[in-house]
Amino acid sequence: MKRTTKRNGLLCMMVMTVLIACGKPSFQDLKNNGNGKPPAHTYYVAADGNDAANGSSQAPWKSINNALAKVVAGDTVQVRGGIYYEKISFTRSGIPGMPVVLKAAGEARPVIDGSRISVNGWEALVTISNTQHIVMEGFDIRNLTTSVKGADPEGILINGSSKHITIRNCNIYDIKHTATLENWRSAHAILVLGNGAQPITGIEISGCTVHDTKTGTSENITLAGNVDGFTIAHNRVYNTENIGIIIADGGGLNPGGDPATNFARNGVVSDNELYNVSMANSTDVWGLNNYGAIAIYICGGAHTVVERNRVYNNDRGIGLVSENNAYPTKQVIVRNNFVYNNWRTGIYMGDYLNFTTAGTYNCYVVNNTLFQNNKTTGAFGEIEGEIRLTERCFNNVIRNNIIYAGPEDVFVHKYTGTGADNMIDNNLYYTRGTPQWIWNSTNGTALKSMEAWRAASGGDAGSVYGLDPLLVNLTVPDLHLQAGSPARNTGVVISAEVNGTTDIDGRPRIVENRISKGAQQ
Repeated sequence: MKRTTKRNGLLCMMVMTVLIACGKPSFQDLKNNGNGKPPAHTYYVAADGNDAANGSSQAPWKSINNALAKVVAGDTVQVRGGIYYEKISFTRSGIPGMPVVLKAAGEARPVIDGSRISVNGWEALVTISNTQHIVMEGFDIRNLTTSVKGADPEGILINGSSKHITIRNCNIYDIKHTATLENWRSAHAILVLGNGAQPITGIEISGCTVHDTKTGTSENITLAGNVDGFTIAHNRVYNTENIGIIIADGGGLNPGGDPATNFARNGVVSDNELYNVSMANSTDVWGLNNYGAIAIYICGGAHTVVERNRVYNNDRGIGLVSENNAYPTKQVIVRNNFVYNNWRTGIYMGDYLNFTTAGTYNCYVVNNTLFQNNKTTGAFGEIEGEIRLTERCFNNVIRNNIIYAGPEDVFVHKYTGTGADNMIDNNLYYTRGTPQWIWNSTNGTALKSMEAWRAASGGDAGSVYGLDPLLVNLTVPDLHLQAGSPARNTGVVISAEVNGTTDIDGRPRIVENRISKGAQQ
């Protein structure tokens, strides 16, 4: 009996050992939570934290970079209010459905501050390079300044072949290059540069504010190079010295890129507000009466929709222009926008005069409301026009717009005889002054009747002149339509794909197969 009992006991111990050995979770098992995905953890960072702590709510880390070096897919880092004097870099990726999230904790407003950083080259406060499935939300990003020649301070840099990157509800300001133009005055609030072998895809920039920057010859929100798929929505850009939002080719920033893919494409710029985007904010650099900045600029980009934006009090409103001979601006739809009180022009198409030759192709400018956008003359002493067509515009469509000009304004100004097959029609023109159009001339005599304009342009047969569109308020202004407006339901339905599905206020754009002229249904 004793021998049997001993043998049975040894057998039980052996079985238990085997079971324990077989049932012991591996490192990968510990990472997984039963569905093949790592479990999500939340870590905390506080300005008075300790990087030797465990990152819990009770023992937060001090450095954001320390946290980002330890996270895995699905993890969230919550950053408490305070000032963080560090450049941060995302070095670890998320996976589909389980991003790496860096966000403000609760109602706090953490600040990433660059005032203690010396900028001598191209440097960013936040860098996201060749990483995927990242969310950053709720930060102030500020105070990165330099006067060093050739440097480029950036609030946020996304580059390489990054994918599925979301920047949400961030406030970016005081990103400044203070050198002269001769010393490469250049900066970016947000720079998305597709310079990898694969395109940057899935970019979302939403709910952000960008303001009080000095970007010199560069821009504030920039998408350039091999970028395929993006949304820039519900942002506010104001008090800047140059371009607000640009969707661009990579000829300048990524000169070695393949011309077949080296341009930003397949995206949406919607529901943004841009104002006081003007070189007049830096007259010491740009001089007096230099109003060249464009608020929303498609420059060598393609397949982009620009809709439901409010663009006002800038140098120029919306531009579909090319600055590089290898990259035309093409297949862009500008629709359902309010564009008003800009200094030189409302909507601008075609190449810079005597500068580039790529052109603007196959674009639509439909159902926009333009109001008094010629407050000053252009670089050649001319009135640029509510809608401006310079050189090499081909196969573009301008229809269903309300064009309300100032007393000495020009409705449409086409500068040269280049370009062909553009359709201008079904617009409503109105001014309390003398009507003016200019055709194929930079400083030529204006055409002052609808009949003369039609004869010169060979189009616009379905447009009307002289009917007050009855905008709600000309002083504020409020560009919505009063109940009896002649613009209501008098437009031409092209298609939902072109006209859009919602108007400036998010209401249905086409109702019972009818559409109003201008941005409001």
